[in-house]
Amino acid sequence: MQCPLCHSAHHQLFYKDRLHHFFSCRNCGGLFRPDHNIPNADAEKARYQTHNNDVNDPGYRNFVRPLVDYVKKHYPKPAKGLDYGAGTGPVIAVMLEEDNYKLALYDPFFHPDRTPLSSTYDFIICCEVMEHFHKPDEEFPKLKALLKPGGSLLCKTDLHHPEINFEKWYYKNDPTHVFIYTKDSCHWIAKHFGFELEFIDDRSPVFKLPA
Repeated sequence: MQCPLCHSAHHQLFYKDRLHHFFSCRNCGGLFRPDHNIPNADAEKARYQTHNNDVNDPGYRNFVRPLVDYVKKHYPKPAKGLDYGAGTGPVIAVMLEEDNYKLALYDPFFHPDRTPLSSTYDFIICCEVMEHFHKPDEEFPKLKALLKPGGSLLCKTDLHHPEINFEKWYYKNDPTHVFIYTKDSCHWIAKHFGFELEFIDDRSPVFKLPA
């Protein structure tokens, strides 16, 4: 078994209970589920359909506003964006479109038209998505190829750190969270795939290409 991000075989059992099973990679610092603990496509979609991503919910809007503000500051109109993994409620796309930005949507379950994956973008939104990547080693270079020079991949995910009580941590309880990142694994991604890295806040890494 190899880490699905860095392909290292240097990992150790990190946590196991009746429902959840995670290994810790000693190379990139990520936490990942083994194959037998990953839901199939039907179970994955059913889980996503329970998410309540109401585009009009003020709380959810505030949750994603740091990414919206980053786009407005660094990529003024008519910058072109992609909401990758937009899900059932693409709230960031809606918020930016309210300010006359143009965003394409892609999601393998809910916006499956692959036409947007044939273009390049000034920015890509990946909000609460990267933890669902079954093959992050393939997803990050694919997303990089969709960015224009100077473009940014704006992510939001709950990063694990040593102070977290993993047994009681809500984030592990979603069976579709198959790879959990740390700041170390974000730095590994940046270095390995050729990004510059910054953090908007504690759970919002931005992977940026040189201009």
